[in-house]
Amino acid sequence: MDLHLSHRQPDFSIPRLLRTLPARSVLAAVVLAGVACGAHGESNALQGRLITSLGVAVNPSNHKVYAVNEGAGTVSVLDEQSGSPRTVKVGSAPIALAINQVTNRIYVVNTDSNSISVIDGGQDVVIATIQGGSHPYVLAVNEATNKVYVTYTYSNAVTVIDGATNASQALKVGSADGIALDLRSNTIFLMTYEDPNIRMINGATGAMTKVAVGPHLWGLAFDEPSDTLYLAHTGTADIVTLNEKTHAVSTISVGAIPCAVAINPVTHVLYAVNYGDETVSAIDLTTRKVIATVHVGKHPQAVAVDSTNNRVYVANVHSNSITVIDGMKNTVIGTHDAGRSPYALAVDPVAGHVYAANYGEQPVTDIDVSHIATQK
Repeated sequence: MDLHLSHRQPDFSIPRLLRTLPARSVLAAVVLAGVACGAHGESNALQGRLITSLGVAVNPSNHKVYAVNEGAGTVSVLDEQSGSPRTVKVGSAPIALAINQVTNRIYVVNTDSNSISVIDGGQDVVIATIQGGSHPYVLAVNEATNKVYVTYTYSNAVTVIDGATNASQALKVGSADGIALDLRSNTIFLMTYEDPNIRMINGATGAMTKVAVGPHLWGLAFDEPSDTLYLAHTGTADIVTLNEKTHAVSTISVGAIPCAVAINPVTHVLYAVNYGDETVSAIDLTTRKVIATVHVGKHPQAVAVDSTNNRVYVANVHSNSITVIDGMKNTVIGTHDAGRSPYALAVDPVAGHVYAANYGEQPVTDIDVSHIATQK
């Protein structure tokens, strides 16, 4: 098996940044881009490529779902309205994608082709292929500026793509495992697993500021109302908080090996997935205290929030299931089969469907959750 064991590979004391099963497909997303937890050294875990949490995304404006299929070098397109699937050929080993809803463009990272494919979401065809550095990894789209940011495994730079012209330039700010954006201030946050510093990049000037928060970070989300970046600290069982303006750093204790985070902007609650003790911590961002600890399936490693219906979905990679949490009471209201080893999620709240990335023969599992009653 071809292994991409980069400088980011951690030891067995924290979640491995490797696939738990042989590579077949990949598939989650928002304005942040991150990575997924891994096998944690279990006996049935086979090493493989580094993975991301950005293999599947939903465009809520047209109810289309896009999912990468790494082994086939394709992107699967599911049209929820027509029900007709489509396959788009991209580069070699696509592992992550992101959607610009304003321009209806889909950007696909092809890690073995060292390229980014641009798909026109109207016709679902590739309209451009942009060459980049060695092994592109994760990406994020700034819809306000129509810019796309792509990180690399082996390159000491980030590629900045102009969405209007598809022209690209390299920004020498180092490699990154995770990326998040503040659209209001045009700030790019970059995180690398071993690096104890978070890099904050001015999107207009390229100027970089570093803030020390500690190493072994895995998963990040930005909260606009509080100007705060939240990071999962796998080594200390904490969520680290970083204020963008003051650079103040603090911690919130959660469960063992937190590795994924997501925020409900309506209720102002952050959900942290704790891979080690198989729980989800619900954190009130006003008080920054844990208000609930919810037990889910075996080794959860991804989370998606439906703020419209106040629900939280958790992918349990070793239970082959999705846990549904009622965000009002923070209790489990359902568990669904999700294919083999789901590790990433995307939600269409209007259609009432959740899409799970998995390692089985199907690159994505479509789960209808519209019938689940929310607790009163």
